[in-house]
Amino acid sequence: MTRPPGRSLGRPRPAPGAAAPKSAPPFPILFQDSRFLVIDKPAGLPVHPGPAGGPSVESAFPLLSRRADGPWLAHRLDRDTSGCLLIALRKQALLAAQAAFAAGTVEKTYWAVVHGRPAAESGTVRLRMARRTSPAGWRMVEDPHGQAPLGQVPRGQESETEWRVLASDGRQSWLALRLLTGRTHQARLHCASLGCPILGDPVYGRADGQVLHLMSRRLALKLTPPVAATAPPPPHIAATLARHGWPLPPDASGPSG
Repeated sequence: MTRPPGRSLGRPRPAPGAAAPKSAPPFPILFQDSRFLVIDKPAGLPVHPGPAGGPSVESAFPLLSRRADGPWLAHRLDRDTSGCLLIALRKQALLAAQAAFAAGTVEKTYWAVVHGRPAAESGTVRLRMARRTSPAGWRMVEDPHGQAPLGQVPRGQESETEWRVLASDGRQSWLALRLLTGRTHQARLHCASLGCPILGDPVYGRADGQVLHLMSRRLALKLTPPVAATAPPPPHIAATLARHGWPLPPDASGPSG
């Protein structure tokens, strides 16, 4: 039976009495058509294989397509960030997705649970971000110079995030973040710049013994036909929301949900 294009999917389940598949991707599939997959990347799973090997999104590519060319990652998520990740199954689809990301037309909504509460109910963070390396490792920082001297290339890149408080008890807050640019560690640095580092982020916050509470909630590309997917909260974020008694929004498909 042919699957309708663009149908949202869960992990395939065998029919009653049928044998389970010998191998399946180590992540749920949220959207699939002939051009793309959107997977629900688990927290802790890197997108690239590490020097020592081990599981990664790319190591599962042979399970996603039998084509000699591809699949390809259309963008990336940090190892500890869960949720929507776009994979292109065709080179032409990859180029279309890359053009959409470069043009800033991709809708990228993240959820984060942070320490404290922002000073307002919503707002926008705009920073020039640059990478800094030290003996302890690297991290992204706000470029203190803002502008490079005349004739020199700026050392940082502009970044912009719209944010909104979904719920808060004063000690912790649940934020919806709409990333208008796609810089490395953008959501993490921007939340920290609000004075509200993300739970489980020892780089931009403090070591609190928790898993990073950041997820790629929704991804949408205005292609023809369009691509859109929404990821459920991973267990550690769902448990935190439940502990606070914060219900999921009734309309989880919109930009703020």
